[in-house]
Amino acid sequence: MLKKVLIGVGIVMALLVIAGVYLNYRNRTLSPPAEQKITTDGGLVVNIDYSRPSKRDRIIFGDGDSGALQPYGKYWRLGANEATVINFSEKVMINGIEVPAGSYGLYAIPGPDLFDIGINKTWDRWGVSEPDYSQDVTRFKVPIEKLKTSIEQFTINLGEDNRGVKVICEWDNVRFVIPVEEIN
Repeated sequence: MLKKVLIGVGIVMALLVIAGVYLNYRNRTLSPPAEQKITTDGGLVVNIDYSRPSKRDRIIFGDGDSGALQPYGKYWRLGANEATVINFSEKVMINGIEVPAGSYGLYAIPGPDLFDIGINKTWDRWGVSEPDYSQDVTRFKVPIEKLKTSIEQFTINLGEDNRGVKVICEWDNVRFVIPVEEIN
């Protein structure tokens, strides 16, 4: 009798492990990982690790009643899977706040005209759960630009400008830019 119970428990455990591996693989193929990295002429290195969800005929941003994937006013991990992580090789200025070198969680709270952007000390976590907002290094608003052509897969690009780095985020018909200033 005990032997049958142990065999049954073993089978259930094996099925749970197989299901977990399958679901993890499925999520990674639907929202593959990506990395963006830039080194400025001044020597600042900015690196972002995130996952790239796809639109797949869904409403991405909108009111809660619209069935939007990312409703206005609700936390978004700025990607999929684990939290989006931004790393600075040296201290930078973001929204007038000095941010020390290091790794940070990067998130957004979408709105129809502006997105709240948060940079949080907690970065090593699963992204779907909201961060402890008391750990925010800074939080600020950026305007959005409505695109004429829809972007199927969420994309972050990095570009250098005369003050530092532009973090350019695009998905669906929305683009916004997070300015990162070098401190000389």
